[in-house]
Amino acid sequence: MADRLDALLRRQVQTVEEEGPEGQTSLELLQNIYRDRRQPLNARVRCAVEALAHEYPSLRAVAHSTTASQSFAEALERAIARSNSPHVMNRPPKVIEHSASELKGPMPRLDRRF
Repeated sequence: MADRLDALLRRQVQTVEEEGPEGQTSLELLQNIYRDRRQPLNARVRCAVEALAHEYPSLRAVAHSTTASQSFAEALERAIARSNSPHVMNRPPKVIEHSASELKGPMPRLDRRF
């Protein structure tokens, strides 16, 4: 009786090893492997990590355009026109006049000991 069970078990294990785990898609194959307790733990963990990206969505930044009434070409033309216009920040700096006597005198000492 034990010999028959051993032979049956051996045949079943051999069939599973020859065919491999079933799965229609790669995700199903990975899921079948990491759910199978007969597989080694390191193989199950690797399959679980690989399947993780397909099972749970990741949060990513997505650009939203607020120019629904305008096309991208119109928005691009306006941006080009803005870049060709004179810049407000390119004005010469404002000059502050000081007398020479105001600049003479003791300057505060910077003490770097502490």
